[in-house]
Order: sequence, then C-alpha cells, then structure tokens
Amino acid sequence: MGQRGVTEAAASAARAHREEWGRIVATLIRITGDWALAEDCAQDAMAKALERWPRDGVPANPGAWLTTVAKNRAIDRLRRAASEADKLREVGIMKELGSWDPEAPEIEDDRLRLIFTCCHPALALEARVALTLRTVAGLTTEEVARAFLVPTPTLAQRLVSAQAKIRRAGIPYRVPPAHLLGERLEGVLAVVYLLFNEGYAASAGRALVRVDLAEEAIRIARLLVRLLPDEPEAVALLALLLLQHSRHAARVDATGALLSLEEQDRSRWDAAAIEEATVLLGTSRLRTGSYRLQAEIAACHATAPDAPSTDFDRIVHLYDELLLLHPSPVIALNRAVAVGLARGPGLGLAAGLELLAALDLPGYYLLPAAQADLHRR
Repeated sequence: MGQRGVTEAAASAARAHREEWGRIVATLIRITGDWALAEDCAQDAMAKALERWPRDGVPANPGAWLTTVAKNRAIDRLRRAASEADKLREVGIMKELGSWDPEAPEIEDDRLRLIFTCCHPALALEARVALTLRTVAGLTTEEVARAFLVPTPTLAQRLVSAQAKIRRAGIPYRVPPAHLLGERLEGVLAVVYLLFNEGYAASAGRALVRVDLAEEAIRIARLLVRLLPDEPEAVALLALLLLQHSRHAARVDATGALLSLEEQDRSRWDAAAIEEATVLLGTSRLRTGSYRLQAEIAACHATAPDAPSTDFDRIVHLYDELLLLHPSPVIALNRAVAVGLARGPGLGLAAGLELLAALDLPGYYLLPAAQADLHRR
C-alpha cells in the first residue's frame, strides 16, 4: 500500500475509534463485568487495526472487524483464568461472547447503560467527567489528564478508584427505571454540558488536547438524542451545544484574543450547525426547561443578521424564565447586561448598571467586565 493508502487507513482507524470505541467497550463490560478487560481488549483491537489496515486495506465493515478482534481477545484472556472457580464463571461469559454477532445492528442499550453508569451520582463530578471521556468518548488516559491539567498517573489513579467504587458500591450497570430516569438524566446532561464547557474554554487557548472536548460533548449529546429521542432536554442540550460551537471559528482574532459577539465575523459562523439547532428547537415535543431556554437565548444571537438586530427584549424575557427555574447571580448578571442593551443608551444602560451593582459576586471577574462594557457604551 502506498503512502496515500497508509494515510487513508490511519484516518479510517481514527474514525472507527471515535465511532466504535464506546459501543465495543460497553458491550464487553456488560458481558464480562470487567472494565479493565473491556478497555484492554478494545485497545488491542485498535492497535491491530493500525498495524494491519495500512498493509491489508480497510475492511468493508470496520466496526465489525474491531468488534471481532476485541471479542476474540477477551475470550483468549478469559481462557487463561487462573482458578477453577474463575473458569466456571468464565464458561458462561465466553458462551455469551461467542454468541455476540459483530455484524448485527449495534446494541444501543449497552452504550446507554455505560453513560448512566459513568455519570452515576455516587461518583464525584470530576470522576464522572473523566470516566465519560475515557470510557464513552475513548480518549486516552494521557488526553484526559491534559484536559484536567493533572499528571497522567494522578488521572489514572482517579479512573481506577472510580471503577473500584462502581464495583464496591454495586452501582448497577443499567439504565435507571422510568421513575428515576428524569433525575438521573439531568445528571448525565450536566456532565455532557460541563464537558462541552471545558472544550469551549480550551478553544480559547486555556488548554490543548488532541481531540476537541467540545466536539466530543456534541457527539455524546447526539448519541443521547438518538438513544432517547423523546427526552426534550436532551434534544435542547444538543441544540444549545451546536449553537454555541457554531461560533468557535470566529471567537478569537489573529493574536488569540477573544472577540465579542459584535466584533466577530458572522460569515465564519457555522450556518449548518445553526440551521440544525433551529430545527431541533422547532420540535414540538420540547418543553420549557433550562437547556431549552439557554438554547433559545443562543439562537437569538446566532440568527440575528448583525449585532444591532439582536432581539434583546426577547432575551430579557428568556432570562426571566430561566431565573424562575434556577435562581443564580450569574444568570442575573447576564440578564442585567441584556436589560442594558435592550433599553439602549442613557437610561437603559443605567438600568443595567444598577442591576449589576446589586449583585453579590465577590471575585467573579465577569462582573467588573460587564460593568466596564456598559460604562464604555
């Protein structure tokens, strides 16, 4: 295979890793109950792909190829179980592994179980995000460590501790029952939102990782919508992330300095992402929730032809609704700025400054920044 073929094979392997990692790991965990075994076997399959695909060509069904290699690797390792008691248990596991058809449609429930397990409220929030990045998104331990700005050994120990807690606490590897799904889904969505925010900050130069965390969050949000199409806040979160990420190419200037919405070149905004988000928000089943309101606010900015045309009266109304759902001084800060911009020069800006002066946000750098901006205007 020539150099072009090698490059294409490597690109196919990278794409298959992004698309198939979570599915393979999720099903291996369900069958074996062993997180380390599942990740090791999936990693072995990826390594073999990088070795063989440049030489032999990319298989017609890369996902099925990777699944077969990972499954066979798991069977080989289980056959080497040390004790007879282990062997008796492994017989049942190997039988189920043997019946796993790599060509069959993907088992969506396994990935959904994996997401809910990684985001279980018994785990610390940081552990939930790290597990989601490592196990669902398939980032390496080194990449996750860079995202958290901690040494790789420290992050590796956190992952091991989180997986051990899942075993010790008997955290079930399942989607919660219907009566608990709402509250547990809220936690899952919060993890995805936090993951996106980490990537959004990273895109402004605060942290660098090989895989864009914001795009990984969008990918997981898409997966959740596909797995739970009737959950309105999951749909709303995807719309919000698309709208926020649509501006990423225009957020900084040539020197890396952040640009305000007024300063950004709107021709560089991702029109396809904005359109997709607008369609999602137009879905009739969406109810008014936190992510829906935030997405509507983002849409007001994203769909305005220019900054002066932005409907700040509507934005103030949306912030009023958001404050009723989640009273927060940070939301109140954003509302105060919108009030100032909605009412315009003179008394309007003065009203915004008065609202900002009443906020209790000691040390929060965006408060003086917002005050400075309104004074400038």
